[in-house]
Amino acid sequence: MTGTIRITRKRQADGHLVRRTDRGRAGGGAAVLLAALFAASPASAQQKLSGMVRLDGSSTVAPITMAAAEMFMAEHPRVRVVVGISGTGGGFKKFLDENPKLRTHINDASRPIREKERERARRLGIEYIEIPIGIDGLSVVVNPSNTFCNELSVEELRRIWEPGSRINNWSQIRPGFPDLPLHLYGPGTDSGTFDYFTKVIVGKEHTSRSDYTASESDNVLVRGVAGDQGALGYFGFAYYVANKKRLKILGIRQGNAAPVKPTMETVRSGKYKPLSRPLFLYVNKEAYKLPQVRAFLAFLLDHARSIVEHPRVGYVALSDELYEIGRRRLREGKTGSAMAKAGDEHDLVKIFTRY
Repeated sequence: MTGTIRITRKRQADGHLVRRTDRGRAGGGAAVLLAALFAASPASAQQKLSGMVRLDGSSTVAPITMAAAEMFMAEHPRVRVVVGISGTGGGFKKFLDENPKLRTHINDASRPIREKERERARRLGIEYIEIPIGIDGLSVVVNPSNTFCNELSVEELRRIWEPGSRINNWSQIRPGFPDLPLHLYGPGTDSGTFDYFTKVIVGKEHTSRSDYTASESDNVLVRGVAGDQGALGYFGFAYYVANKKRLKILGIRQGNAAPVKPTMETVRSGKYKPLSRPLFLYVNKEAYKLPQVRAFLAFLLDHARSIVEHPRVGYVALSDELYEIGRRRLREGKTGSAMAKAGDEHDLVKIFTRY
């Protein structure tokens, strides 16, 4: 392959995004990757593989799978990879649809599968394989015109976002902040990002004030914050990376520690607390028997480090050991959720080796 790949979007009636390959000059967007990073497959292999791969779920994980889909389809033009965005919870609804013909093959997830989702899978006889794919540093952002706020504490964020909060002006957050209306932007309730943020900031998952601008599309949130001087919002790190000129990122202060901003280094080292979290893929075991699904996942895992950490994707890659564990789980058909059994253990290698 030569030149670059530009990702374009065609929205179907069902809300899915069809990823198509366009050759030309490098374009904008979080999922643009240089095609020259990867060598093309033999022509015979390209022609033999066909069919569809259906993904849905997290807007946070989507830049990873969209980028992989774009490159994969460039090598396998007879395969159509469809990536939808409906939030982690919305994606699980499609992954676990009552009608087998409507089920997605893979769910992008920014949180582990919940008990009620696991129970639904058991009831429907759906077996799935859980794979970690990267690490995100959930980002808290303001409008670039905001010159007075460079960091917020976990406690301040809790007071802002907790149910019943009456904070609606920046002056209510901290002495010295100006009299400026506060406008909040965040993910909708089907989002795994919403689940994680409410758990580690508010203290209880799915618990938040509701009077804010909510969207399952992080790009909608980006546009909102970028156009609102009084804005405060949160979403996945990749969307900040892709929009640095339109946003200002805040440091997060936990306890008496110095504030820390999310970067590749602070997320990888664990210094960015408590807003770093792993990202996952959930693969339907029956769908994994399809040659195009197997080939797509093999491609993604083989190139995971380059895709996940590419500047236009912007997440932190896992260790080579963890990607090999993912391959092995697929190869062996290891079903169920290791994360559901992890308890207080946070070491992903230990979790996915033990369970």
